[in-house]
Amino acid sequence: MNLDDTIVAIATPPGRGGIGVVRLSGPEAKKIAAPMMRLKHDLEPGQAVVGELVDSSFSEKSKTPILATQTAAGVAHPVAEFRSAWTGASPVPTPSVTTQAQKIDEIVVTYFASPHSYTTDDIIEISAHGSPVVLRHILELCVAAGARLAEPGEFTMRAFLNGRIDLTQAEAVRDLIDSRTLYQAKVAAQQLEGALSRRVQPIKQRLVELIARLEAGIDFAEDDVSVMPDQSILEGIAAICAPIEQLLATFAYGKIVHEGLTLAIVGRPNVGKSSLFNRLVERERAIVTATPGTTRDLVSETIAIGGIPVKLVDTAGIRQALDEAESIGIQKSMETLADADLVLVVLDASQTPTEEDEELLGRTGSRSLIVVQNKSDLRARKIPTSPNPGENWGARIPVWTSALTGEGLAELRTEILKLIGGEAGVQGESGFLTNVRHKNLISDSLAALGAAKTAIDAKIPHEMLLLDLYNALRPLDAITGATTTDDILNLIFSTFCVGK
Repeated sequence: MNLDDTIVAIATPPGRGGIGVVRLSGPEAKKIAAPMMRLKHDLEPGQAVVGELVDSSFSEKSKTPILATQTAAGVAHPVAEFRSAWTGASPVPTPSVTTQAQKIDEIVVTYFASPHSYTTDDIIEISAHGSPVVLRHILELCVAAGARLAEPGEFTMRAFLNGRIDLTQAEAVRDLIDSRTLYQAKVAAQQLEGALSRRVQPIKQRLVELIARLEAGIDFAEDDVSVMPDQSILEGIAAICAPIEQLLATFAYGKIVHEGLTLAIVGRPNVGKSSLFNRLVERERAIVTATPGTTRDLVSETIAIGGIPVKLVDTAGIRQALDEAESIGIQKSMETLADADLVLVVLDASQTPTEEDEELLGRTGSRSLIVVQNKSDLRARKIPTSPNPGENWGARIPVWTSALTGEGLAELRTEILKLIGGEAGVQGESGFLTNVRHKNLISDSLAALGAAKTAIDAKIPHEMLLLDLYNALRPLDAITGATTTDDILNLIFSTFCVGK
């Protein structure tokens, strides 16, 4: 990719809006933008300047006359001179013909000077009214003046290639744009500030130090640099593995934060699944009637619980089907139950648990499950406050709710968050793994360190052991940025007084 040319793109989403932004980046950004702008002040780095967008080619093509009364320096028209001589009157100043570029729009222009910009190149951002015609015209003027249309993500790629950000920060830019909840945006902002890189960097530094000591023991033995004993190497590897394993454990929660999860609401007909669904969605999304089996198809809606996108799926009541349509709906319910990340099994608190309830609980197995005793407003009249759990309940404690009154809804959301959060303290951490690429790289690094432990136990020479350590380093490089040979050599010569 050519990093020496100037690129241009519309930076705001397609369509009409109050404001639209065109971004130029590259060494010729100011030169390309200058002819199309008439500014009130000169551009200064980090300053926004009000001005006008003009068609710089208008005056050259159409030569539109602008009438202006000439002063004494103007030239009188010959006819006017003749009339003045005949009548004795003073010559009438003659309108002269001048040209001026035509105004198209009012704009605000911001200039970011190299290297203090997002891409480290000169950047010009032109904010105009969000008309697609105007923005496209600005784009065409820039291209005609020598700019190139930017490829998708090229501004951020330039920021990475120029050392402005690392890969995790580049990916965080995409995550921030794709955020569907405020919490997702906060997590992406932490990653953009380098939270994950700061967590990985000390791990990587320990690994580089271990590699440097082994390299020094091999290459500079004649300079009295001792070879590391196996026990010291194992201790060094263990100190590196521990934080890597802790980081890997954050992926379960990080994946949910990044992608959200699916929560299936299942149960027998007429236990209040759709009413509970509507309560969680906070609007009448599913049809509710007193007739059992009203829901025949899946009804879904995405909400935010604790900042996590949760796709709620209301399913058909599970029972012996009475007709073909209901049978198809029940089959879809079972498929949703199998695919969901989290399951709410809704029971009727006004009745004792039935065999169908026990069978449904048995089908969930060991999956993440919350038992909901709905219609709790009726329980005092019908049954004791404690259900009679069967063998499939295990140690599960039900959440008592009433879709009619809203009782227990806050406790239900808290229980959902508890299951989402996984291990205690994960939600409070910063710099956790949120995508599969990072998770796979950390796993590869951990596997290579495991291979290094095996090599030590097998008394493999240190030259071969280093291959495993370098294999553990490369995945970390792919997260934070490459470690060159010079990094390791510099560390060797600064730590050990070699050649003194």
